[in-house]
Amino acid sequence: MQRTVKIDCLPESVERYKKGYAVVAVDVVRATTTAITAILAGRRCFPVPNLEIASSLSRKLTDPLMVGELSGDVPNGFEVTNSPAILAGRTDIERPMILLSSSGSKIMYEAQFADAGYVACLRNYSAQVEHLARHHSRVVIIGAGSRGEFREEDQLCCAWIGRGLLHHGFVPEDQRTADVIERWRDANVEDMLISNSIKYLRRTNQLEDLDYILAHIDDVASAFPVRGEEVVQEPLVVGQRLHSSSSHGVEQAFRPAYGTTE
Repeated sequence: MQRTVKIDCLPESVERYKKGYAVVAVDVVRATTTAITAILAGRRCFPVPNLEIASSLSRKLTDPLMVGELSGDVPNGFEVTNSPAILAGRTDIERPMILLSSSGSKIMYEAQFADAGYVACLRNYSAQVEHLARHHSRVVIIGAGSRGEFREEDQLCCAWIGRGLLHHGFVPEDQRTADVIERWRDANVEDMLISNSIKYLRRTNQLEDLDYILAHIDDVASAFPVRGEEVVQEPLVVGQRLHSSSSHGVEQAFRPAYGTTE
């Protein structure tokens, strides 16, 4: 059977892929990066699609850490915004995280209802490729998007996962997928800095998250499946080699490109 990969975007698209696909949620800036960073620190992670489910789940967990944003604002009752840099620095890892965001957490939550669901970002894109190639024959990679846009950072990550699957013998399911992979397959990480997501981080003085994302490229040898309501870590087998990230421009100095605020 021919193995295929498709790239799509926005939370509402997930419904089309719940049967017959492994669904990979991607929200580089910032929800999937936040989720993976929290789990790597030893914290449990529960993505939610809205405030109602967040509130309901909070009553079931012991002293949960409420993390997130809606349209850029931290909701009432939440302690921390959707920030991988902040989560990486916290020490209260015994507190499970309930994660809510404008779009990315919705895709993560809905992925639990697919045949298989995963969370990925630039930290683990090579590991995600290897896991998918070993376990699945039909894959859809869904970028979170924001305000109806398929943002550049998510296109980049989706394309790199797609490119890796092509190397494993997958074929693009449609022309749009082929076009996204072709556009970004040889891009440098710095090529995503034109994104409106990056402009938002600059405008709101949250560049520590961009610094964190750029400093953690392809450094995690694990996939992150969605099991029920929770995202968990599934390391690759011992000895699995990750692709080098240096060929994607990670070692370049990025601060001059975004170091001033608007």
